[in-house]
Amino acid sequence: MERALILTDGHLDSSVAKTAHGLLRYSRRFDILGVIDPRFCSKTTDQVVPNCHKKPIYKGIKQALEEVGEADILVVGVATIGGYLPDSFKKHIKDAICEGMDVIAGLHKYLNDDEELSKLAKKHGVKLHDIRRPPPLEEMHYFMNRKKEIDALVIPFMGTDSSIGKRTALISVFECMKERNIKVEWVATGQTGLLQGAAHGLPLDSIKGDYMVGELEYKIWSTWEESKPDVILVEGQGSISHPAYVCGSRAVLAASQPDGVVLVHAPARRYRHYREDDIRWPMPEVETERQLIKLYSGADTIALCVNPEYIPESERLSVEKKLESEHGIPCANALERPEKIANAMEGLLKRH
Repeated sequence: MERALILTDGHLDSSVAKTAHGLLRYSRRFDILGVIDPRFCSKTTDQVVPNCHKKPIYKGIKQALEEVGEADILVVGVATIGGYLPDSFKKHIKDAICEGMDVIAGLHKYLNDDEELSKLAKKHGVKLHDIRRPPPLEEMHYFMNRKKEIDALVIPFMGTDSSIGKRTALISVFECMKERNIKVEWVATGQTGLLQGAAHGLPLDSIKGDYMVGELEYKIWSTWEESKPDVILVEGQGSISHPAYVCGSRAVLAASQPDGVVLVHAPARRYRHYREDDIRWPMPEVETERQLIKLYSGADTIALCVNPEYIPESERLSVEKKLESEHGIPCANALERPEKIANAMEGLLKRH
């Protein structure tokens, strides 16, 4: 595994840093040495990010390398709205390049298209990796209705909003199912999953519209062809009712032709995670989202994962029980009780 530092520079406590949060919770690709964030350099990561591994936070690249010795790569740990590179990040990226580190990012703003960074990387003999860059057009795939060839359950994790914990819940359930010796694989659809080391995946929102469904369908089908699992979990994107992210969520449902859907919801979140200061688009009702999922895919929601943000710890179980009673499906915080969601999938698998 490559020894990595994560760059968040002031954003570590924000959902914008969901890439960093994901890597601090689960990484099969990098050995995470620490985080670069001057705002939090007197703390450790577990004091800022819930449910993550404890790692040191450093003011800058040089301070980090003085402590950890060598590092192979700097990971840009944010997923900004629109995929831009924050201006303040360039100083840290240049410092990393000058110290002989590769840099990897999952933004729409490609590192290799930045003339200054590209020249500096060439000078120091390091590589810039843009994992959100789509494959060449001639390598893309059309929709081919391949689901009929897949003898496995295909279950996407959808959400009532973006940045709500779909991938986090999926990975927790994925690991739980593996512990039960169920043959299960997962397909990443975003930059964080790819950075975490997913064996199968693509940067869905960077694919041209004509190929989004076909490319994801091909990834799901090739996962089946390569591994012959009993269950394939698919990372959802955005929300089918979210006006800004409908392309990704619609593509996930169309490509997966799901046998069932797991829905992730944050009951205490008031507004969508999208320009809350000026748009304030309200969160949907769970039942509305379930109906839209059913309408667009024909699939039932088989379980509900709760993101407990803003809910006092003493009230979380009662909130889960209330939602379970209201909707008549299993409901749990997947980070704490993934077995409850896995049970729902096993039940579906037995009937498959």
